[in-house]
Amino acid sequence: MSKGICTVSVAALRADHSHQSEMTSQLLYGETVSILKNDGKFMKVKMDIDGYEGWVDAQQIAEVTEEILSKRAFEIITTPFKTYNTRQGKILLSLGSEVGVEHRNENNALQLEDISETAEQFLNVPYLWSGRSVFGVDCSGFVQLLYKVHGINLPRDAYQQAELGEVLSFIEESKPGDLAFFENEEGVITHVGMMLNDHEIIHAYGKVRIDSLDSTGIYNRELKKHTHKLRFLRSIF
Repeated sequence: MSKGICTVSVAALRADHSHQSEMTSQLLYGETVSILKNDGKFMKVKMDIDGYEGWVDAQQIAEVTEEILSKRAFEIITTPFKTYNTRQGKILLSLGSEVGVEHRNENNALQLEDISETAEQFLNVPYLWSGRSVFGVDCSGFVQLLYKVHGINLPRDAYQQAELGEVLSFIEESKPGDLAFFENEEGVITHVGMMLNDHEIIHAYGKVRIDSLDSTGIYNRELKKHTHKLRFLRSIF
């Protein structure tokens, strides 16, 4: 099985090998994959960060050897945007992208205490189904990206993230960085957000926004109603 690395700012991961096919997630610059199939125009890949599988435009992935990847040193971009010089010219990258360095800079890693500050840099970023960059995010992609730049890899989807960590008994126990999960009428986990304190949540709903959270769920002050039904909160770290 060969390996690949994303060479564009954001690459769409699709359900089938067509640009018209549904986008199921995204790859960021520098993220690596296992290449499962290659039909010349599209590659079926498995993302190394979370095991997600899908099809990517073959022109957006460079094939590399396992040996090269094993020696690869990189740092994760922790600012909202960064211009990076490549052999093809300058490229604008999102927070969460991986750029090569001669030596890994361990001091570049963010501390988990700063996760609320990172989250607030996304305020008003538009909601994008299956998005996971500062150019557009969905709820679980937003949470996954926040944790990635703070050194913790989470699964891609909300229902998978809801299986991690410890359940909190009360909202008042929550601390910044804890995750709140929400269910639909059938009891299926469909939404996730991150706590900023014990009564406010930041989440992607139309755009990345801050709302109030109570025992019922998320209360949207603009709409003057609850928009999401709370299932439980979990502490991930």
